[in-house]
Amino acid sequence: MQTDVSLPIHYLTLPEGVIAFDDTQTAGPLVLCVPGLGDVRASYRFLRPALVAAGYRVVTMDLRGHGQSSVGWSDYRDTAIAHDVLALCHALQAGPALLLGNSYGGAAVTYAAATDPAAVAGLVLLDAFVRDLPQTLFQKVAIWLVAQFGAGAWTSYYKSVYISKQPPDMETYLAALKANLREPGRFAATKAMMYGSHAAVEAHLAKVQAPTLIVMGTKDPDFSDPQAEARHTAEALRQAASCQVQMIEGAGHYPHAEMPEQVLPVVLASFQQLKEQIRHDA
Repeated sequence: MQTDVSLPIHYLTLPEGVIAFDDTQTAGPLVLCVPGLGDVRASYRFLRPALVAAGYRVVTMDLRGHGQSSVGWSDYRDTAIAHDVLALCHALQAGPALLLGNSYGGAAVTYAAATDPAAVAGLVLLDAFVRDLPQTLFQKVAIWLVAQFGAGAWTSYYKSVYISKQPPDMETYLAALKANLREPGRFAATKAMMYGSHAAVEAHLAKVQAPTLIVMGTKDPDFSDPQAEARHTAEALRQAASCQVQMIEGAGHYPHAEMPEQVLPVVLASFQQLKEQIRHDA
């Protein structure tokens, strides 16, 4: 699969800082991609070219405190990131958006959809945390190591949750990620998110109206039972217009980067069902 190329960086100015994003500025419905904690917008480098080729305008954003967004925010909760997502959607003035969110970013886009239904046409949740769960032993050890040893420990953990295979550019990507997290204030943002609660997101799940696709790696070590977690999320979202689950066999916590060739078709199929409706509403 073809990988991504760099695009010019744009910045959304908010009261406490700026959110970095890039924008293909192509014709078609808006797709806004939100990465997880400790990651950057380039997480979607394998999906973006194919989404553009399929007729979408793709925007990828950095979380507050991450990538090229500013640091020093007073709030790093998923609910705060949801407000950033919605602010960017409204600033782009491109109609209701299709939101992709991975991990912590999945919590944020879910809350965004619940609190501003008119802004969201559809959701894709990639191994998303939408509620607080008892931590697995793997998670407890990983969190302790990351808290103690910082960016180097985080990137080691990050690499470990690619279960079946790694992207061809993994070492280059990890080196850049580690360098970014070592910039002043960035690891503090990641650490704050690691200890955050998703209780507010869970409380709003029944308010989500957007059709939702849940994508989950069957070997994701961040969940004791990934398939059961996907089913639980789907049941909680049954009030949405529709909710589907797609398990990616053998994938870990980042299926969109580990197995993009399997994730992309199901994402495109989900979006295609909404494309004509978005055009009609526009």
